[in-house]
Amino acid sequence: MKSGLALKEHSASIGISLRTIDILCLLLSGLLSHWLRFSNLELNSTYKNVLLLGVLIATSLLTFFGAYRAWRGTSFSTEMKCVIMATFGTFLLLVISAFATQSSALYSRIWVVTWLITSTLLILSYRFILRISLGALRSKGFNIRRVIIIGDGELGQNVANKLISNPELGLVVQGFITDQPHDHNRSLKQDLPTLGNLQQLDKIVNENNTDQVWIALPMSEAKRMERVQSALATSAVTIRMVPDIFGFQLLNQSMTEVAGLPVINLSTSHMLEGKNRFLKSLEDRLLSALILIGISPILLLLAIGVKLSSPGPIFYRQERVSWNGRVFNMLKFRSMPIDSEKDGVKWGGANSKPITKFGSFIRKTSLDELPQFINVLKGDMSIVGPRPERTFFVEQFKHEIPGYMQKHMVKAGITGWAQINGWRGDTDLQKRIECDLYYIEHWSIWLDMKIIFLTFWKGFVHKNAA
Repeated sequence: MKSGLALKEHSASIGISLRTIDILCLLLSGLLSHWLRFSNLELNSTYKNVLLLGVLIATSLLTFFGAYRAWRGTSFSTEMKCVIMATFGTFLLLVISAFATQSSALYSRIWVVTWLITSTLLILSYRFILRISLGALRSKGFNIRRVIIIGDGELGQNVANKLISNPELGLVVQGFITDQPHDHNRSLKQDLPTLGNLQQLDKIVNENNTDQVWIALPMSEAKRMERVQSALATSAVTIRMVPDIFGFQLLNQSMTEVAGLPVINLSTSHMLEGKNRFLKSLEDRLLSALILIGISPILLLLAIGVKLSSPGPIFYRQERVSWNGRVFNMLKFRSMPIDSEKDGVKWGGANSKPITKFGSFIRKTSLDELPQFINVLKGDMSIVGPRPERTFFVEQFKHEIPGYMQKHMVKAGITGWAQINGWRGDTDLQKRIECDLYYIEHWSIWLDMKIIFLTFWKGFVHKNAA
């Protein structure tokens, strides 16, 4: 195991190594981009200055966004975001610098764009290869961290199985520490010993050269958690706690700090965060305004069609529930006679309701939904989000379908993840909720763009449109 120890001893220099390689990638991609643009590698003083400034900004932003922290156990997509935000930020700062110094005419913007694209791809490529290589080495016992788990109950066994199932993390479970009677019915993927109790913890950690102690105790065992910290007060071992939240229905769970207090978010949305909320609002208002201007002739023709097809108003206003349980009037082009719901409404009865001939056409093509861009412009809805439901049905479904009310953590949408996957109209409500919660969990501007694109790509016509 000497080679494993050698890697471990030098692990502190990984951050320096990553910085060095990133700088080389930035310099090499800058030279490559110059060759692609001008077919030579002879940079004049202006290009050299821009290259050095870009390298300085990029390495500073990579540090700022956390690109040099320990990545063991985190997803590559998280690392990708750090790199992309840093390189995109570098581009913006170079543009601002060029305008501020009035030097943008002295060098090629194509070169700058090519440079930042190639440097991003180069940095991500080598980091991906490095991650795969380290994972392979750790799977074979190199660069490992020895872990002891406090508690061998259901939570402790769950933690052990997760670490055993992911050998590329290099986290080797040595065994359990417990004050409780030994559980002979353990459901483990690998047989693990009970090393002792909490009174022996410090001795056990030292004798086994343990690197990390993971506390996997129920939240009711706060006193025992304190004893763990007390027992390891003179040790340099890393202590981690795994919250007992596996039984909760989680949505974007995370740790945060409020008024200096550590807080675990069990259910929240990234869209509620300041910058994301602003971006989502900007996306909605800007796109809805452009779309309304673009489709205004179509809206006029549809309004005339509704008016000529049957007596009554052009718009059908229906009370729906959106973000945070807020009630609003959702707009549609009227497709039914004005007295079609005089006997009340019921779930799943869309196809049995009377409908005009023109109404049938605009429903099947989803053209009746177009006025909802007015709702988006007003701030009642988003372009992308869970479809809103009537107040009456919300009161019914929130008691029948697990997680139903979590869809109201964000604004309702004209289209959404459920709709592009075929779950619209009178379809399986449970499946629609699963899609809505997936969207909230994985939201990003890019996911919104993908959903909007697929909505147009797959077309508005659908057999379940209603």
